Amino acid sequence: MQTLPSPPAASSTAPADTLSTNPAIQRRKTRPVQVGNITIGGDNPVVVQSMINEDTLDIDASVSAIRRLHEIGCEIVRVTVPSIAHAAALAEIKQKLVATYQPVPIVADVHHNGMKIALEVAKHIDKVRINPGLYVFEKPKSDRTEYTQAEFDEIGEKIRETLAPLVITLRDQGKAMRIGVNHGSLAERMLFTYGDTPEGMVESALEFIRICESLDFYNIVISLKASRVPVMLAANRLMVQRMNELGMEYPLHLGVTEAGDGEYGRIKSTTGIGTLLAEGIGDTIRVSLTEAPEKEIPVCYSILQALGLRRTMVEYVACPSCGRTLFNLEEVLHLVREATKHLTGLNIAVMGCIVNGPGEMADADYGYVGKQAGYIALYRGKEEIKRVPESEGVQELIKLIQADGRWVDP
Repeated sequence: MQTLPSPPAASSTAPADTLSTNPAIQRRKTRPVQVGNITIGGDNPVVVQSMINEDTLDIDASVSAIRRLHEIGCEIVRVTVPSIAHAAALAEIKQKLVATYQPVPIVADVHHNGMKIALEVAKHIDKVRINPGLYVFEKPKSDRTEYTQAEFDEIGEKIRETLAPLVITLRDQGKAMRIGVNHGSLAERMLFTYGDTPEGMVESALEFIRICESLDFYNIVISLKASRVPVMLAANRLMVQRMNELGMEYPLHLGVTEAGDGEYGRIKSTTGIGTLLAEGIGDTIRVSLTEAPEKEIPVCYSILQALGLRRTMVEYVACPSCGRTLFNLEEVLHLVREATKHLTGLNIAVMGCIVNGPGEMADADYGYVGKQAGYIALYRGKEEIKRVPESEGVQELIKLIQADGRWVDP
């Protein structure tokens, strides 16, 4: 089992990580795929990823961006590699990370002109991401009325010839590949044959998987992303169905691509990623926001914590407040959170009255309950420990946690 990265204490703001399992979620069995010092799939926790915005040719800026993400809990960092020069720059980026910080698992994003760039970049990083729809360019024909099997197979053979050298070098180096299918960039063959559908996405991935398997390469992670949540859900569910039929156990990378920003971007990502994780599907995730990459990491961990898959913060249980509430619940919850948010693995309940108190917070480690006007009842589990004046409630809660040896200073 793995934990979050452990960067130097002086610069680290990464959340501590307590692994947890939700018995209600039976995760799909997948083969483990090693990416640097992180393993995706198998019995390992769901891995958190993001991507830097910096130009990879800017060595110092890229190193700083990768480090910033890693320090706050991003376990695998992706960089874009649009040219041979960018691919070569990754060698210096990796060296500088080791010299000034520590090794960080890096994924190189390769799209157009895939073979030359991918072969160069495979020398330097831990994983290569290719997009089947763009790896070999297929010139569309506006007057096409059919795709003959011969034409289909001819392009398939060209893909194999182009992909094989990359597969072989990754196989021989023990490195990994992500076959990343995007709904918005399906190859013309797949669009013509299957339409703009989840079926086309799945068949596109399977074509590349079969080439990899024919070359005895299995360090593969699959992603099927779309900007529309229903398409993303359907594609991943169909991919799992087809892999089950074919005896494949490749781990899945989940994400809603181009989710946007703000509240709605977070809702879209959570709806897609969280739905599949709740079904046991998914081994690594990336929340794609039109914001600074650092903003993506808290969303990832919040999704995982809400599902009980990882614990990186306190789980707060709080009632919505009503006419029975005996104190300002919103204000008190804020005070409790500010005092305890640096802790890990605790469940703390803040309940406004005795009706919602002991019953609704039965699973909490500690409870802060309004039982009578001006006084707070503090609980350890289901047991009431003491009643204190409301003005002393937060400090007495801290003392209770300290007495149990579960407190650490911020």
